[in-house]
Formats: sequence, structure tokens, C-alpha cells
Amino acid sequence: MSSRNEELMQLKNQHVPQGVANLSPAFISKARGAIMVDVDGRELIDFAGGIGVNNVGHCHPKVVAAIKDQAEKYIHTCFHVALYEPYVELAARLNELAPGDFAKMTMFANSGAEADENAIKIARYATKRPAVIAFENGFHGRTLMTMTLTSKVKPYKLGYGPFAPETYRIPYAYCYRCPFGMTYPACKASCADYLEEFFINHVAAEQTAAIIAEPIQGEGGFITPPPEYFAKLQAICQKYGILLIIDEIQTGMGRTGKIFAIDHWGIKPDLITTAKSLAGGMPLSAITGRAELMNMSHAGGLGGTYGGNPISCRAALAVLEILLEDGLLNKADELGAKLTARFEELQKTHEIIGEVRGKGPMLALELVRDRETKEPAGAEAKKLTKLCFEKGLVILSCGNHGNVIRVLMPLVITDEELGRGIAILDESLHELSAQKAG
Repeated sequence: MSSRNEELMQLKNQHVPQGVANLSPAFISKARGAIMVDVDGRELIDFAGGIGVNNVGHCHPKVVAAIKDQAEKYIHTCFHVALYEPYVELAARLNELAPGDFAKMTMFANSGAEADENAIKIARYATKRPAVIAFENGFHGRTLMTMTLTSKVKPYKLGYGPFAPETYRIPYAYCYRCPFGMTYPACKASCADYLEEFFINHVAAEQTAAIIAEPIQGEGGFITPPPEYFAKLQAICQKYGILLIIDEIQTGMGRTGKIFAIDHWGIKPDLITTAKSLAGGMPLSAITGRAELMNMSHAGGLGGTYGGNPISCRAALAVLEILLEDGLLNKADELGAKLTARFEELQKTHEIIGEVRGKGPMLALELVRDRETKEPAGAEAKKLTKLCFEKGLVILSCGNHGNVIRVLMPLVITDEELGRGIAILDESLHELSAQKAG
């Protein structure tokens, strides 16, 4: 007799295209905090967080209450047609929170890809320049522009070209696998200086509207640059009048222990994009930037029918209250310290873990077959996610070689749930090692 999960999977395979991939075979019936329950009643500890969407947890009571309250008032008017307070209130709040003591403005869209797409539009309009520079290992979305900016070809770009013109790509500060063959800290993040050479051989600085970067590369493997990197990068941008766009779609809203991850580097970007955990599971993204840049586009040049939906804006206001007034941001710091200690213990025990990296509770384990050669253990990472799932833990792999295990658990996770999850990960790593030995 088939299970309900199996029945639904058959239905899914019949009616949903394979391009819409699935990372686990579980259909969820309910979820609270850091726990999901599938349609067969099986409990799963969530270390994926809907790919970084559920920082405040599944169905946080304050988010649910805000959604219900707003849904009973009005669901949609289109901000372009009939305005409403939640849009303006949330914009003001994000302008206040974003780094920099200059005047800011915010507009809303629906997804991270839309946010990055609009940030590029704003940058090009403001600078009257066509070119945009992104980074190797970066991920910015699946629209034409953001798919072009995204680095990894398969599965994100394969067969979907031609791509948007005037986009360029440079190496990122991947210290564990330095593309320039240097060693940190001796190099002092001199990889940022490569940008000057790039302007000679690839695209002139005078043609470049913006550089777009994730503070910590998400899909690329939680690649975390050294302390000096962003200061150098911004100095070069300012030298040539190039705008710095920071993509906080996965890193923002407390994921690294701060509202914006770029605050770890003390940088004040020209434009910041947010989405994912911004609205606690509701579709919403934001573009926040210097007022003079944001306000430059002509009336009607920016926007969209659903952008800044009132229910999503109310949910986002609740998220900010939970993070800032209810102390969840402080809990994120505590969680990051616990996770770092536990992951460093795992690294000592398991030779397959080549590096532990990230900031706060946004951490990853890079798996390698040999610590000296750093050969990526992509197949092993895939097996590990499967082993963990079988034991009741949902984790994600990422990175160009699929060999990085990342954790994006809700920040509300309890110590007991965290302990169970780490124990499953440890047990699965031991099992993986035994399979290799056998």
C-alpha cells in the first residue's frame, strides 16, 4: 500500500514539469518553528528554512496574526492605483535600518530576482552607463538579467540563452580555493585589486554602472570574503563613480546575526536588495538605496501589479518587530556561536570536512575527499543530504561542485531541536565514512 507522499509524488510527476526540481520527497501538511510534519505524519527538523525564507520560523504567531488581520481588511488594490499605509510604513522602516546616514528610499517587488533586476535598472538609469559586473559563484535569480548575472551554468542557465548583454564576471574572494593562488592573510585581500586590471582588458570603468555582490555567496557555497575585501571593492567603485549593489536576499533579516550581513564589513552600499526572510514566507522583495538614485527614474518607470502587496508588507513589519523588539536578533548571535562550536567539533572528528565558514548562524561545511588536495566531495554531499533526510533532518547542499552543506534553520529553533539535528548530521557523517571505508 502506497503512502500519501508517494501518491502525491505520482500526481506531481504527472502534472508538474521536471524543471521544477525538488530536494526532498516530502509533502508537508503543517509546520511550526523549526519543525515540519509531512502528510504521513513524519516529523522533520528543518535546517533549510525554505532556502533562507523562514528566519523567524514557520507560521510565527505574530506573522500569522498580521496576515489574518490584513486579509480581513483588503488583500490587493495595486499600490499604483490605490495607495495603502503598510507599503509606506515598511519602506520607512527599511530606510531607517539600512546602513548609511544618508537619505534613502525603498520600492517593493515580489521576488529576489525582481529586486536585483530593478536595482540594475535603477543603476543604469542613474549612471547612464550600460555595463554591470557580477562575481563567479554568485547567484542572483532566474529572470533574463539575473540568470545572466548568476554564475553557475547547470542547472540555472543551460539551454536558456542568449543572455543579457553588457554583463561581466570577475572572481570572488574564495580564500579556501583562491582563484589567484594566494594565501590569506598574507594576500591582504588583494584579489579586490584585480578589478583595476579587469577595467583594462574587459570593460572600461567609465562604461560600468554597477557591481553587484552577495556579502556571503549563498548558492555558490556560503563563500565569505575576508575583512578587508569590501572596503577595497567600495573604494574602487567610488573612485570611478560605479554603484555598489549588495544582494542581501539570502543573507538579510538576521541570517548572519545582523539585519544586513554587509554590516559585518562596515560598508554603506548605494543599493541593497532584500527578499526571502523579509516577509516571513510571504512573497516580497525590496530595493533600498540612496534617495537621489532611487528617485531619479521617471514616474511609471518602476513597479509592478503585485509589488508591495499589503499582506506581505504587514507580514514584513511583523518580522522586523520579532527580530528587533522581541530579541530574535540577539538569539541569532547565540545560535551562531553554538553552531560554530559544534561544526568545529565535527570538523575535528570528520576528515571529509575541509572548511567551516560563514557568519553567525549562516554557516556551511565544505566537504572534500582529501584535505591536502581539496578535491570536492560532491557525490558524498548528495549522499549526506539523503542520509540526513532518512533520519528526519532536512539539509541543503550548494556550491559549484555541490560539495558544500549549508544550514539555514529558523532562528527560533530550540536547543533540543538543534541538538537532535546536529546529532543526526554527526551520525550521518559517520555512516558516510563507513560506506566509503567499506
